[in-house]
Amino acid sequence: MQQAEPSSTSKSTINLRIETQTRDMIDTAAAMLGKTRTEFMVESARLKAIDVTLDQQLFALDSDGHAAFTEALDNPAPPGTKLRALLKRKPAWEQS
Repeated sequence: MQQAEPSSTSKSTINLRIETQTRDMIDTAAAMLGKTRTEFMVESARLKAIDVTLDQQLFALDSDGHAAFTEALDNPAPPGTKLRALLKRKPAWEQS
């Protein structure tokens, strides 16, 4: 007898404490779209997470911008005094 594979759509819970006025606004917007509060909040949070992630990881350049970017990576400026000082500092997690 084979065991069923674990579901790739397992779910977990997130509990939020928000102001009543904010909850009511979310409920109104969700109702306007024919969604539940949970559906609305998950979709909104997921879209924001995608935006933030792409904003931090993906950028597009035209051919001139790409050439300038590649040049800067291949030939970085020498470290200035502020960078040298920063690299000499002991990290906060190592300080006692």
